Amino acid sequence: MKNLFDLKGKNALITGSAQGIGNLLAKGLAAHGATIVINDLTQDRVDQAVKEFQALGYSAYGISFDVTNKGEIVESIRKIEAEIGPIDILVNNAGIQRRYPFVEFPEKDWDDVIRVNQKSVFLMMQEVAKYMMERKSGKIINIGSMQSELGRDTITPYAASKGAVKMLTRGGCVELARYNIQVNGIAPGYFKTELTKALVEDEAFTSWLCKRTPANRWGDPEELIGAAVFLSSNASDFVNGHLLFVDGGMLSAV
Repeated sequence: MKNLFDLKGKNALITGSAQGIGNLLAKGLAAHGATIVINDLTQDRVDQAVKEFQALGYSAYGISFDVTNKGEIVESIRKIEAEIGPIDILVNNAGIQRRYPFVEFPEKDWDDVIRVNQKSVFLMMQEVAKYMMERKSGKIINIGSMQSELGRDTITPYAASKGAVKMLTRGGCVELARYNIQVNGIAPGYFKTELTKALVEDEAFTSWLCKRTPANRWGDPEELIGAAVFLSSNASDFVNGHLLFVDGGMLSAV
């Protein structure tokens, strides 16, 4: 019972983890014993992140590849499996946001949002699952969003992409659970990050948010770590196809 959340001996690949929330989640998994594989588009950022992890005493490796490019994914996953070890945990964290009024949303920006937020999750799940199926073991965690359930001005493509991530999670569960692979998601609400800095500093928006959220505050990004550790660990072995909302109760309030 005491070892339910122990990740020692597990290898975790987190996409888009050289910085931001992905980096924080990676540190959370590392603190519970996992060996981390950091991913980013830029090798310099990957190398810097690996140095930071190793300075903290964590076991970490890095690999730069484009999570929207199938050829790069296939080769990179093959390399990780051969040179670092089996990918026991995959966290699909990489994502982008674009904001425009619905009727003015540029097609290119729509394509970019869907490619990074949705297509990358499908491609990464597909390739990593092939190895997990052979071992009959694995954890896949997709970072979704509360916006898979709610619409808001200027982010309709983002919401659409996260709605697709929700269904990729459920579909992945249906097809992969028979191989002892758990596919789940984390759906954050509103958190204080660099990307939301302008909203945090907007007194009117923060006032609206606090009134709308039962917890009456913004979330702290560190409050996402527990969900990631739970879904990565043996504690969640019979949890599958689930989207865990970490939103301070916002979706429960009318």
